[in-house]
Amino acid sequence: MHALMAAVPHHQFDDPADIDDTDGTYLRKAIAWSCTARARGNRPFGAIVVGADGELLAEAYCNATETGDCTGHAETNAVRQLSPRVGRDALAQATLYSSAEPCVMCAGAIFWSGIGRVVFGIDAVRLREFRGERAEQRDAELSCRDVFAASPHAIECIGPALIEEASAPHVGFWKQ
Repeated sequence: MHALMAAVPHHQFDDPADIDDTDGTYLRKAIAWSCTARARGNRPFGAIVVGADGELLAEAYCNATETGDCTGHAETNAVRQLSPRVGRDALAQATLYSSAEPCVMCAGAIFWSGIGRVVFGIDAVRLREFRGERAEQRDAELSCRDVFAASPHAIECIGPALIEEASAPHVGFWKQ
């Protein structure tokens, strides 16, 4: 077992989720966007949204560093691409794939968009191990599942998944 993962206490959702080939393909696409974000000098996060019919509805990466917009997270950037061109009925059947567990802000954007399903890579607990204790890198320690659980409409949440692949863009990034 990876030393990083051994150091993290076991939580209810620590074990990797079993995902099918379709989810794996799309999650890897989100992870590829996280690599793009890093290459452009941003924090390494990526997201895509896929309709029930397999149509790619949005692709985004975190661009907060290059734009100076603190809300430029991958998931919020993807949600912005959807409104108003994709209807709420279609979004209820859509899946957002994120390279990492959505933060509280992004989980709120997902909730408000009406997206019905989320699949993510690295979880927030493991991500915090990469980020360390630097104040500017800390996040609100609230799981996206807590935000989704407060929703009046169901939001299925699957993750962590493909943990090693989703972790790769973070290796060496946060200690810079």
